This record gives sequence, structure tokens and C-alpha cells, in this order.
Amino acid sequence: MKITMRSYGFTWTDTDGTPRASAVAYDEVSADRRREELEEAGASDIERVEVKPGELLAPRR
Repeated sequence: MKITMRSYGFTWTDTDGTPRASAVAYDEVSADRRREELEEAGASDIERVEVKPGELLAPRR
């Protein structure tokens, strides 16, 4: 059985309206924690995106 580790990044909008994107990739547990942090900070339009190794997300416009 092959186990594949998935990595995730986020795009979101800051409270001041600035679009942002993760500069790092998170495993599933860490991604859940990061989503909670973003929600607590008042971010909106939070989207978790599966990323490939070395891939960086660009902020949405």
C-alpha cells in the first residue's frame, strides 16, 4: 500500500481587503490549525488548496 502525504496552502483576504497566499505548505493537521488561526484573525474568503512539492500559491485578485 502506497501512502501519499498531501500538502496544503491557503489563499485568503485580510481584514483590510488585501489578498494573501501561504508562503509555506502544511500537512493536514497543521492546515486545520492554520485555518483556525486565519478565522480567529478575521480573515475572509479562506480557501485551502492542495499543493505539490515546491509549489507556491499566488494571492487571488
